[in-house]
Amino acid sequence: MERARLRDQRPCDNCRRRKIRCLFPSDEATDCVLCISRSTSCTYIQTAPRKRRVISPGSDQNQLGAASGPRQRALSKRSPDHEVLSDYTKLPGRSLLKETLGHQNRQSSTVIGATSDFAPSLASALSWNAKGECLQYDPPNILRRANQSTYFIVRPDTREETEAELANLDAIEDFVAPHGPELVNLYFRIVHPSFPILHKRVFLEKYGRSYRELTPCGLGAVYVMALNWWSYSPALATALKPDVQRLEDMVLNMLFQAHRRPKISDLQGALVLMQRPSIVSWSLIGHVVAMGQDLGINSDCTAWQVPDWERGVRKRVAWALFMQDKWGALVYGRGSHIRKDDWDVATLDSSDFPETARDDDDEEGSAEIEKGKHTFLQMVALTEIIADILDQFYTLKAASRTLTIAETLEVAKPLQLRLKNWFSNVPTSLSIDDTVPRKLSSVGYLHLAYYTAEVTLHRAILRPHDFNSPMHELYSITRRSATARFTSALAFVKRLRAEHFQSFWYFSSTLSLAIIGLFAGILCATIPEEERDERTSCLSSLAEYRWVLRISATSADFLKSAVSMLDGQSRLIDDEYGPDLGRSTGAPDMQPLQEHANDDGTQNVEHYGHEPPAVDFFTADPYYSIDWSNLDGLNEDYLAMGSEIEPH
Repeated sequence: MERARLRDQRPCDNCRRRKIRCLFPSDEATDCVLCISRSTSCTYIQTAPRKRRVISPGSDQNQLGAASGPRQRALSKRSPDHEVLSDYTKLPGRSLLKETLGHQNRQSSTVIGATSDFAPSLASALSWNAKGECLQYDPPNILRRANQSTYFIVRPDTREETEAELANLDAIEDFVAPHGPELVNLYFRIVHPSFPILHKRVFLEKYGRSYRELTPCGLGAVYVMALNWWSYSPALATALKPDVQRLEDMVLNMLFQAHRRPKISDLQGALVLMQRPSIVSWSLIGHVVAMGQDLGINSDCTAWQVPDWERGVRKRVAWALFMQDKWGALVYGRGSHIRKDDWDVATLDSSDFPETARDDDDEEGSAEIEKGKHTFLQMVALTEIIADILDQFYTLKAASRTLTIAETLEVAKPLQLRLKNWFSNVPTSLSIDDTVPRKLSSVGYLHLAYYTAEVTLHRAILRPHDFNSPMHELYSITRRSATARFTSALAFVKRLRAEHFQSFWYFSSTLSLAIIGLFAGILCATIPEEERDERTSCLSSLAEYRWVLRISATSADFLKSAVSMLDGQSRLIDDEYGPDLGRSTGAPDMQPLQEHANDDGTQNVEHYGHEPPAVDFFTADPYYSIDWSNLDGLNEDYLAMGSEIEPH
């Protein structure tokens, strides 16, 4: 009873210190929104602070200025006296935000579906202003026309929603204060060039006025990701680093709160946050895909009545969501959330990226904008091939089909040729060997994604097999081709340098490395018993792959999980083949690694040429020597080997 009485009288100690209203999620709640977000309980112990005396005009203003450091500036931005803009059309001067649809402050926009209670045919009877708004449809909500067939309901946040969001923003800022601005700087130096789904100028314009103009998910995700590179800031390196796990948990909870009225900045924040392997999950990807559909992110915005910069943002975010879904489906072995016939987003091009090489940060340890942009574009193109590989071979219906090896190769051929064309069209500037002194390079995740795509296709090809069938020779050719893919992936991992390991890596990278190792294990397991030398060689290569990852894991934490997964596989191999064959490969023969090494231990690039070795497979691969035109002419006995396809 005493606690309830105090609640009615004054805010709790936490809210009083922050000078914000004490909001409770329900009448029965005993803790306010701020305290819940901080995993603490409301207390009413501290006495009200004394009012400050008014400083006379003759006071020492210099002394006052000296006392107000970064922490004081952060607090001033959340003062009740600091007005947070809710309508960007009223901004003075020039601003990108004046005509925006999805980036307005304190309001959310939801696309109206084709089977909902509104039909575009009704639009002609309504009055529209120059911005494409109908103010009389459902006040205080606004009907916004993006084009003649796409409409949004724009809903202003209620006072309670706004205050709860501000409390969450204050909790995030307080958690990292006074380091927020430096973390934002780190993010745009290192993460943003490689994963360019934010609009830097828009973010910094809002943040420059007040962090309270952002959303909790958008702000928190930037801080969480930037904490990975804490030591890359001279201003932060010697300071006490905030607990990133606690901040992760806080922002993740706020993401789930945002689904009722998502904003595009929430979607951006979710995609950034999910680049942390400790956060991402298949269920969370589904949650975020649904948020994107609410925002109409899967629609073509080319002809929408929005600024050009916003069209670019929507397209980049849309394709980032597409990649998240497809690579999540691959590494988690699930069915994709996004259907091809419900995806109508225009292809990305360079004009959708507002920043250029002129915007590069010169500080040591930054990433290159142009390289990051082209890496992102190539990753999108590769993901479209991945989507078709999953549809052709890894849906439930596809996996239930019984195909011969020849039939499987026939289905795989167009996809294999698309991978070949994709690889041959990758710019030389994205070569794994093209690094700039004192700059980080994120091209590693793109090359790894390519090898994962090759492995995923070959796993499907190798599923139907019978060593006693008349098509054993064709299967052997295919297996040798698959072995060449693993050899190429091993060579790629050896060539990675610190500039790659310390850079941004896509969320799927850890599981991709494990999948490639698993693929090598599959190859070892499918080698006929009489070919013991080939099996020994295969196991040795797998052990070498695991060893290279293990010694590299000291430079990149994301490798440690991959090594743990491969260690589990190694124990299974030991159980299957015994210590004479399995464990004899535990200390790999490092001669192939050392043979082409320089004196400093780095790999001799000249041995491989400018491009990775895999490019040679497309000209020397026995897989491409198959006479595809004569497959239909093979006799019935030769085609009759088909066995049950294993589920993915």
